[in-house]
Amino acid sequence: MTVTRRKQVVWWLRGAALAAFLVYLPGYLSSQQGGLVKVERWLNHPVLLLGTAVTLAVASAVAQFEFRTRWAQIGCAAVLSPLLVVGAAVGALAYVFGGDGRLIDSKPEPNRADHVLNITDMAFSIDPVYRVELLSGTGWSARHWSLGTWGEEEGFLRAEWTGPGRITVTLEHEVRVYTVGEDGTLGGPSVTPKPAWPLP
Repeated sequence: MTVTRRKQVVWWLRGAALAAFLVYLPGYLSSQQGGLVKVERWLNHPVLLLGTAVTLAVASAVAQFEFRTRWAQIGCAAVLSPLLVVGAAVGALAYVFGGDGRLIDSKPEPNRADHVLNITDMAFSIDPVYRVELLSGTGWSARHWSLGTWGEEEGFLRAEWTGPGRITVTLEHEVRVYTVGEDGTLGGPSVTPKPAWPLP
């Protein structure tokens, strides 16, 4: 490979690594409170995209060196090939199995179909882990706000609408009340501890 050709390959690999990082960035930002739902679901895949960026960056660093002998070229291929294969396999598995969990319940707000309370089981095991989210809006403009994530050991019981613009999350030891603005933004919570024993 000529010096010019090798430089072209190096810059192509670096550009592809940068592109993978830039694709991931809006997905990460959309995973925060008030982020766009569809952008997060399509682009928030750190293992796949950041793993690809790192793999390409390493490949670009290795490609800078000139391997003159056949054995040096074979050694380079022996190092890079498993890296690329393992990276692709891990990224594919993370994309397939690292999804949004299993939707348990979806409850629109009374008289506001564009405000939806979702309860999702995020655990791929016997013991469930519940993520409670508010979705506001529709289509590509839909945004999400997280109310919290609780496992059974934290005493999650239920999450429900308890009035216009009002969500109540009931745990074993406390009750959390959130408010929802007209624009779908989440406020609160107001936390009320439960008594440790029944009152007389």
